[in-house]
Amino acid sequence: MGAVNSPGSEWGLSRSRYSVTFGSEHLRLVSEYSLKELFTKYGDILWEPGTHKYNVTFFIGELDELLMGKRFSAFEQSLLDELIGKLRARGNSNATINRKMAALSKLLRKAHKMGDIHSLPEFRRQKERSGRIRFLSCSEEEMLFAAIRRRSEDAWRLSVFLVDTGCRLGEAIGLTWNDVRDGRASFWITKSARARSVPLTKRAQEVSNLPRNGEKGPFAMLRQAQYRTIWNEAKAEIGLSQDTQVVPHVLRHTCASRLVQGGIDLRRVQMWLGHQTLTMTMRYAHLATGDLDPCVGVLERCSKTATAKQA
Repeated sequence: MGAVNSPGSEWGLSRSRYSVTFGSEHLRLVSEYSLKELFTKYGDILWEPGTHKYNVTFFIGELDELLMGKRFSAFEQSLLDELIGKLRARGNSNATINRKMAALSKLLRKAHKMGDIHSLPEFRRQKERSGRIRFLSCSEEEMLFAAIRRRSEDAWRLSVFLVDTGCRLGEAIGLTWNDVRDGRASFWITKSARARSVPLTKRAQEVSNLPRNGEKGPFAMLRQAQYRTIWNEAKAEIGLSQDTQVVPHVLRHTCASRLVQGGIDLRRVQMWLGHQTLTMTMRYAHLATGDLDPCVGVLERCSKTATAKQA
């Protein structure tokens, strides 16, 4: 009987020891990070200072808390599904979940690109309800602004500016004196990271034109939390305390709604508000009811012709 080759002998391998040689590619050991650590590492690179970054900081902090500071080298799909489930259990709407997932996705994609994590989950956008957009009538604005003014002249000025420019609260408070000149306001630090400039109404010019008194801008003496407190007190005074949609952001909706109802086309409204996509502005499209009025005349002409033939 001939000799039987031992396993591996034909490959030139030794039973006692062997060596493995890799190619020329550099291998990198992936460390583990928590969401908080990744945000500390890349937050300032990915998001500019401003209201949006403030919100993102809160979002990532909440997600890190839900994960109990867990550190990872790969963000598995099961981990993402767990997060979404916990957010929904907290009462987060799909729209809110989408905003938080957008921040998480941006952070993880950066970490993946830099080699800090080696796999990403698939982010699926949650279906959002269109919902009803709340905006103030002229009488509601008058009552609310009067109640605000009784509490703070500065908060009243800010309210007038917000409703006539449609800017976000943080954008207005962050204005400097040089940003408001020649009848226009320029917003540099925005949610979409796109600067924009809008012309001011007469009253918006008046409320933003005051002695500087050492302040950085026309509304820099106010803080968001301070303004929201005044807002809520005034809102309760006029009997709107139970209306959860009457928050400072309703002034932005009010501005947009008035522009659309006044016949301004959606492209211009998009530019005015600084929306990144026209899809966001389309929420107000149903208010452009005047655009459909000519349709009635066309239908009536056809119906009259049909009626005449039948007679």
